[in-house]
Amino acid sequence: MRQTIDGAAFRRMIISAAAAIEINKQKINELNVFPVPDGDTGTNMSMTINNAVADLKRADSPTLTKAADITASALLRGARGNSGVILSLLFRGISKSLKGVEETTGVGFAEALQVGVDSAYKAVMKPAEGTILTVARLAAAAAEEAAKEQDYVEYVLDRAIVRGKVALEDTVNQNPVLKKAGVVDAGGVGWITVLSAMLSALRGEDVIAPEAGSETAPKEQASFSDFETEDITFAYCTEFIVSRDNELDPEALREYLNGMGDSLVLVDDDEIIKVHVHTNHPGEVIEKALTYGGLITVKIENMRLQHTEKVLSEAEKNNQVAKPEKPYGMVAVCAGEGLTSVFKDLGADGVISGGQTMNPSTQDILLAINKTPAETVFVFPNNKNIIMAAEQTIGLTEKNVVVIHTKSVPQGISAMLAFDPDQDAETNTNAMEEARHGVSTMQITYAARNSDYDGYAIHEGDYIALYGSALFGTSRDINNLLKGLAEKIASEEKDVITIFYGEDIDEKTAEKALRIFEKVCPDAEISLINGGQPVYYYMISAE
Repeated sequence: MRQTIDGAAFRRMIISAAAAIEINKQKINELNVFPVPDGDTGTNMSMTINNAVADLKRADSPTLTKAADITASALLRGARGNSGVILSLLFRGISKSLKGVEETTGVGFAEALQVGVDSAYKAVMKPAEGTILTVARLAAAAAEEAAKEQDYVEYVLDRAIVRGKVALEDTVNQNPVLKKAGVVDAGGVGWITVLSAMLSALRGEDVIAPEAGSETAPKEQASFSDFETEDITFAYCTEFIVSRDNELDPEALREYLNGMGDSLVLVDDDEIIKVHVHTNHPGEVIEKALTYGGLITVKIENMRLQHTEKVLSEAEKNNQVAKPEKPYGMVAVCAGEGLTSVFKDLGADGVISGGQTMNPSTQDILLAINKTPAETVFVFPNNKNIIMAAEQTIGLTEKNVVVIHTKSVPQGISAMLAFDPDQDAETNTNAMEEARHGVSTMQITYAARNSDYDGYAIHEGDYIALYGSALFGTSRDINNLLKGLAEKIASEEKDVITIFYGEDIDEKTAEKALRIFEKVCPDAEISLINGGQPVYYYMISAE
């Protein structure tokens, strides 16, 4: 049984953990408890921890302190979404506890786990039970008890995992949303996956990440590795394989796909047709493909996040911090060309492509902040799952960073409108926070799966209306939801309404939505804007 660990062992443990998360990320993603397609916990945790792998592999015989520091720093800068940020905080605490240590025993490792938990709890404003925090806390407590029995790292880690798994199983009973869905916490699964892989590495059974294209790679990772594009015009990378169930000519499919996007690769044989295409309408592409045969595999990825990384890559290489040319600057997060234009028109120095299902990392946000030529930079996350990543940039730059806690694009727009360049930073912060609270945000999207939420029976393919963060209603007719939202706004006597329509809504259809609101809210000032946002057919603000 392994009693101590040094830098080399810790490095192997982290690399193994990153591989395990990568392998299991889809399983973790699928623990989404709400039908809005935001199941990205596994992806966020994978991208966060994998940010440390390259740095660790480059490190030449690192000490335990160095290996832990490299891990904590890389995770912090690569943190994506709340789950990624919490993961980075756990390892930040571990690093802090192991500072100045060449090797540690079970007692020291147990203490490090506990400091990691303390760091995470301290950073989360309102810790909730039944989450990754609960699992990590109870696992760390078990580790400390185990260290009193046997001062061996292997024994301590094993006991932590056993207790953590029990805690994980109980999350379904602690969180009402999890209980209704009948699933355990996705972040908790991720943390147990990390600890289990670290233990495997400690025992000499390293978890190895499958290489792209290997037979052991998860199906959703299949890709055309020889195909690259530097200029992404279309939003969705769509890949699938369909069986050849009839005599239809694959060349006809190729011709159709050429009109639906770019970056097309089509390979066919007697049994299957394999397709890769970048398109703005993956649903229509797949519907057409189904006329040739049944789907064997399918993968659809939104490439806006990758596009943001390309745009900021030069700044990342140079690691330049723009010299202040003015007292204030602004950085906003949104998805969609129309919304990007709105924020730039309002004075945003930088707009990061991201939002629901596309959480930018702390590093992405930091790069945008550093490119802003201002002393104080206000950041507008515009999504509750990006706020924590944005807050981690504070202290990572010489600039003064102020994160306005905007949870939606309409809140971000309202907050920016409240900005007064003649006021000091504190006055502006208070004014913008007050402004965001005065905005009612409504969104219409679709259900990715059958579910039940707050008494609503939701079926795959239903339109879903959200009022704030609450479920407003579902329907097969989107106009019914629009009318219901309009009536809700009218009852609250809101007099300024803005309707942003998404990339899947054409102008003619959007104008019908406008007429619904004009009829129900005749005294309100109503604007219709092409937001071009993905995921949400409509985003509506009312003040």
